[in-house]
Amino acid sequence: MRRYQEKATIIPKRLETSQSQQPVIITGSDLVGSAYHWNLDYLCAHLGYGLYTVYSSTSGKFKYYDEKKVPNVPSFKPPTSHTDMTFQDFVSILRQKNDSKWIYLQQPLNDTVGPRIEMDFKGFNWDFAYRQMKKNRWGPLTSNLLLVGMEGVITPAHYDEQENLFAQIQGYKRFLLFHPDQFECLYPYPIFHPHDRQSQVDFDEPDLKKFPLFSKLKGYEGIVGPKDVLYIPMYWWHQVESLQGHGETISCTFWFKAAPTEKVVYPLNAGQKVAIMRNIEKMIADTLKDNKNMPHFMKTMVQGSADRPPTALPSFRPPCDWRFFGTISIAAMLWPVAVSEEEFAEVSHGTKLSCFIVLCYEN
Repeated sequence: MRRYQEKATIIPKRLETSQSQQPVIITGSDLVGSAYHWNLDYLCAHLGYGLYTVYSSTSGKFKYYDEKKVPNVPSFKPPTSHTDMTFQDFVSILRQKNDSKWIYLQQPLNDTVGPRIEMDFKGFNWDFAYRQMKKNRWGPLTSNLLLVGMEGVITPAHYDEQENLFAQIQGYKRFLLFHPDQFECLYPYPIFHPHDRQSQVDFDEPDLKKFPLFSKLKGYEGIVGPKDVLYIPMYWWHQVESLQGHGETISCTFWFKAAPTEKVVYPLNAGQKVAIMRNIEKMIADTLKDNKNMPHFMKTMVQGSADRPPTALPSFRPPCDWRFFGTISIAAMLWPVAVSEEEFAEVSHGTKLSCFIVLCYEN
């Protein structure tokens, strides 16, 4: 198991989720009890002969990237490749245990599965799942994702925009989780980058000259095994490692949309601030339609703001080549503002934009 420098709090174990949007490892739910017998042989025999999405990596790390955003960054090189194959072919490659090629299957559970798997799927403890949805006022269930991987693989730190009940069926996974208020310590990529929602920091070899705040990172740690369910709240960063010595891992996710917003309560929480930052970034990127102009635009806008002259800006050395635009998210966390719905609507029309974005830049 990899060792990291950051200090972590152990994720608590509970019988259900809490309404405080904190991660918990749920025990005794039998959320996927009808799938406890799933293993590679059973899935080979009953999953059918449809094509499934399989990712491959030469490093053992599976860092997500958005193919639609690849043209935005001409120098981008995908860290993984993917192809479609039958589950039987996937297992054949997996069992070869090639140290130079790591593979990972990620596939929505849909009508392509065989009748036995469909019957198992219908036997999930849906009462428990929907009770959590109602209790926490989540939106509807959007998908279930089947994950099958080799031991030792890593999904680097990232966050998602949906609520997640992560059910472990076979093998063990170690989770490192970080509250949304740790945003500035994790240095996310710009929203137009293919690695949007991913951390730029390599946890194995962090460059503290580029990413100095990473040394202040505080998080949570937990290991999930068969029959465990981990609740990962929306906007919580998480890095996942399939532990060595326990064989292949099989997991199933339950994705739920966010709870509808009926009334904004102030002060805004860290997750809400992340959502605002994303909306502002999207608006600017969509309006300019030229990512190369983003750094100059942001620098000019902030330095020309009458509300906050350049001499009043906090000193902060950006971490990397995204030093102008990439720090917009960090700046918003360092100088948080709570905006009303009316004010945000005004921002979306471009009339008070500089009042809500502070870009930290140091010559």
